[in-house]
Amino acid sequence: MSEHKNNGSNRFKKEGVYNALWEEKFDKILTPFDEFLHRQTTSGLLLMVMAIVALLIANSSYFPIYEKVLHTYSGVHIGDWSIKMTIGHWVDDGLMALFFFVVGMELKREFLVGELAELRNAMLPIGAAIGGMVIPALIYFVINPQGEAAEGWGIPMATDIAFAVGALALLAGRVPKALITFLVALAIVDDLGAVLVIAFFYTDTIATTPLMIAAGIFGLLITLNLAGIRKTTPYFILAVCLWYMLYQSGVHATIAGVLGAFTVPTIPKYNPNLFSKQVKNLMERFDKIATPKKSVLTDHELRAVVETLDEGVNNVESPLQRLEHKWHMPVAYLVIPIFALANAGIPLNMASFDQMMTEPVFLGVGLGLILGKFVGITGVCWLMLKMNIATLPKETSFNQIAGVSLLAGIGFTMSIFVAQLAFNGQEELLLLAKTAILFASLIAGVTGYIWLYLASNSTASVKGES
Repeated sequence: MSEHKNNGSNRFKKEGVYNALWEEKFDKILTPFDEFLHRQTTSGLLLMVMAIVALLIANSSYFPIYEKVLHTYSGVHIGDWSIKMTIGHWVDDGLMALFFFVVGMELKREFLVGELAELRNAMLPIGAAIGGMVIPALIYFVINPQGEAAEGWGIPMATDIAFAVGALALLAGRVPKALITFLVALAIVDDLGAVLVIAFFYTDTIATTPLMIAAGIFGLLITLNLAGIRKTTPYFILAVCLWYMLYQSGVHATIAGVLGAFTVPTIPKYNPNLFSKQVKNLMERFDKIATPKKSVLTDHELRAVVETLDEGVNNVESPLQRLEHKWHMPVAYLVIPIFALANAGIPLNMASFDQMMTEPVFLGVGLGLILGKFVGITGVCWLMLKMNIATLPKETSFNQIAGVSLLAGIGFTMSIFVAQLAFNGQEELLLLAKTAILFASLIAGVTGYIWLYLASNSTASVKGES
């Protein structure tokens, strides 16, 4: 093995173990939360890059091509049946269903075993999320009380979990982990609120027959869960059918992602003790068969043991865990960046920006995200703490909660998504809303980061003095 050490590749750390140059980072065992945090941070950075790319395209000579691509129709044809939408709609209605599927699984996990499972821990982020939805909506509605603009009241209610958590994660060494957990729980409850708002308030007309069929499919998914079916393929096929029926019914099709996620089983086939016994028996058999000259690639018996071990690993995890792990990466690194690329392309006219800032829609969205989130989250937290309804997360200060409330004003993905629904076909209002979302998200992110940076310095000083 010395030849490998001499050439500096450092690929062989110990006898019989090969590491490619980029593989060593995967040797570290991460908790599910650490993995989630890492992905949200990376996803937030990728989102930022794609949003900047979209803005550059929209303000260049390539904008007509960009618009043409998004308005190009594409579809699937099978005999007499067909479904056809523009590329932009496929992104918003199709790809985003996968995003809501992952959101649904995160919600289910959080309410069953996560930070929202224990009422005492859940009270503060739930209350904060409600305050952070209600106050922004009220601010927007006060500024836009009537007319077509009033439809946008749901836009400033949303928090972009990837951007917000990504920004806070940049301070991970300076803020307590419990503060990050608080923001994640708040953002997940916020996502649930956004899903309910979309389902109940941004559905125009409902076709009864497809909706009844969708209800039947949802019932069948629940039946599969109760029957103990743990194979994920039937759930996937039925969830696709549910998406199509909801799309036909007029209810926003992305809701199928959340409903499908809620039916995914959470009980694994093996408990940890049974899994441990199975692994020990398999490893004893593996050790008896394995010799230095044998390879898993060429020896059928070794391969059979490894495949059985792999099946056992899959069965000790619940289908919900497996699917969440499997889909989180493509959604975080592909679906959301594509959505940003397709929806953040906003032509900015800086000459008329001063005039734009006085428009009611711009003011409603901007003030809702920046001021509304801050007042709503901080105010509710202060009230709940004063009334002893909840307690601060471990090792956090109220000053840090206030900083997090600013970061929660980063609306981006969900806010743009709601804006698309609220101002469908009203390009001028949609442009105002999207511009306000970008502007407010930038201010919320920068001010929230600076606030928490300074708050962390003061906290560290107090600890040092004590």
